[in-house]
Amino acid sequence: MDIIAAISTGNSVCAIGIVRVSGAGCFALCDKVFRPLNGKPLSAQAPRTMIYGDMLDAEGRLLDRGLAVRFPGPHSYTGEDSAEFHCHGSPVVLRELLSALFAAGARQAKAGEFTQRAFLNGQLDLTQAEAVIDLIDAETAAAARNAAAQLDGGLRRVLEPIQDALLDISSRFYAVVDYPDEDIEDIQPEDITRALTSADADLTRLLATCRRGKVLKSGVRTAIAGRPNAGKSSLLNALAGYDRAIVTDIPGTTRDTVEESVLCGDTLLRLIDTAGIRDTEDTVEQLGVERSRAAMESAELVLAVVDGSVPVTEADMPFLLSAAKKPRWILIWSKSDITPADAFLDFPMPLSAEYHAPAAVVRLSSVTGAGLDALEQAVSALFPAEGGMDAGTLLTDRRQEEAALRARDAVHRAAQALDAGLTPDAILTDVEDALDALGELTGRSAKEEIVSRIFSRFCVGK
Repeated sequence: MDIIAAISTGNSVCAIGIVRVSGAGCFALCDKVFRPLNGKPLSAQAPRTMIYGDMLDAEGRLLDRGLAVRFPGPHSYTGEDSAEFHCHGSPVVLRELLSALFAAGARQAKAGEFTQRAFLNGQLDLTQAEAVIDLIDAETAAAARNAAAQLDGGLRRVLEPIQDALLDISSRFYAVVDYPDEDIEDIQPEDITRALTSADADLTRLLATCRRGKVLKSGVRTAIAGRPNAGKSSLLNALAGYDRAIVTDIPGTTRDTVEESVLCGDTLLRLIDTAGIRDTEDTVEQLGVERSRAAMESAELVLAVVDGSVPVTEADMPFLLSAAKKPRWILIWSKSDITPADAFLDFPMPLSAEYHAPAAVVRLSSVTGAGLDALEQAVSALFPAEGGMDAGTLLTDRRQEEAALRARDAVHRAAQALDAGLTPDAILTDVEDALDALGELTGRSAKEEIVSRIFSRFCVGK
């Protein structure tokens, strides 16, 4: 592989900037742009030791003074010879140092190419490589912990026993067929049943983590819905911690959806503040109401806001019934700071399988903040932090879920074929389909376009 180089700390001004280099022969190339003050070339310095020296531009002129470190392969991030330069974080300095490396023979690294090389060189499997970008993109501490544990091989350790059990079935079948003269004991049906049952249970348990994994990674799409002036935008601002949405006493101020990501307790909410739902002759407001209804339809969670300072009327019922059709919704009585404590805050819900009772009823004030903690508790109860498995063992995206589903389906087919008394080769076909799906999940047999799509999500320099 050729030598690649990239800035790893972005293009904004920062205190310290890092330029990475990787590829066979990169140490000799780095000697052309770095002059250690101890007199020895970087290629002769001790591995994994920071060395202070001069960084030179493409013309050999002093550019900066900073630190450099080399990582001989295979004990490096990429599995090949690599080096890093740590200098002052001026984008100009970083670009000039990168240009010097290009002039010396390196080329610009593509997005995710360092991590892709780590995968291709066996330093990471595909689940660990995906964990790298999940760790970079993490917006909550829980998401960061899960990504770090997955990077440490948490998901691989769950998958390996499943793969090993299925490989044992496959290899013993082939051994009997390919070496009929050898004294190899046939695999017994009960052994196959035991292995397939265990694989099915493990994959089912793993697939059950998908919802929590997606919540950790992407957050919960949440619609704040209600009639005009119910306090929806005030709630958004209270949760966001600043005035994200315009708040006035004039009904219909919000005419479009306003989106913001907020941390509610330990749960990331992708909040959508919607236009007040009511009948209106205003064409623009009508469009906003239509978008509000669409937002409620697509939301995983609805925060149904009712103005607690005024009596509930029939006009509140249409949107409340729409919210009640969602399996997860929270009823919020707003403006508790101007509502008498003994105010009647209830209404009759129709008893029907079509409607769901609210997961919680919360009385709060977006002005004083009273009740926000109760809302956090209600959200946490709906999306609990504990998924029943250790951190790092959650499926966090659609690609992983689809591969695990195909593996489980293939295991099911193998078990059905065994129960039906089909020949071993029929069972083996389904077992190998399961192994292929698991190999795609970990990267053992992933197709090139799948790998390319995964690494295209990375930033340059990682």
